[in-house]
Amino acid sequence: MAGETQPSDHELDAAAAAVHDGDAVVYPTETVYGLGADAADADAVDRVFELKGRDRSKPLSLGVPSADAALRYTRPSNRARRFLRGFLPGPVTVVVECDPSLPDALTAGRPRVGVRVPDDEVALSLFERAAPVPVTATSANRSGSPSVTHPDDLDPGLRESVAAVVDAGSRTGTESTVVDPEQNMIHRRGAMADAITAWLADEAGTEPVVEDG
Repeated sequence: MAGETQPSDHELDAAAAAVHDGDAVVYPTETVYGLGADAADADAVDRVFELKGRDRSKPLSLGVPSADAALRYTRPSNRARRFLRGFLPGPVTVVVECDPSLPDALTAGRPRVGVRVPDDEVALSLFERAAPVPVTATSANRSGSPSVTHPDDLDPGLRESVAAVVDAGSRTGTESTVVDPEQNMIHRRGAMADAITAWLADEAGTEPVVEDG
């Protein structure tokens, strides 16, 4: 992936330890920089909302190191499982039924949650170190501000409030496509949107509903 620097094992271990301690960290994905905390801890999730200034009615996604790891916290349908294994790792957020163990704060009280397995070596290494704890997957920007493609662009207040910033240089800036395979719906078109649309249409026998074209 695009990048100017390679974080050390020590930096990644420190970031994973911060997640385990309930703190928030900034980390790279193949698209933009993310804001990560323990997605299974309601207090840590609340901290992410505070840092972003995000409306709590808008759910967060969770990041895990593999599609199989997502099964610990989700209950995907057979179609969703096929999609997870076919498109992940990749620049896709896959919405599936969540396990009741996840805090309502993460999902805004909804029965579904977005799953992210980035196609990014640094992000996956962080998630593997944090496992079995899932990591919140939301862009590392203040709500209403542009997504962050380089750590230099982080909001100063947000940067000072996180426990670690994992710097891997510049990212592409193209956000992930948000898709619910079971409901044959694309909530947001982004990276790989055409391939995802074609897969859904083939599986369901009809074009998917696109909320945000």
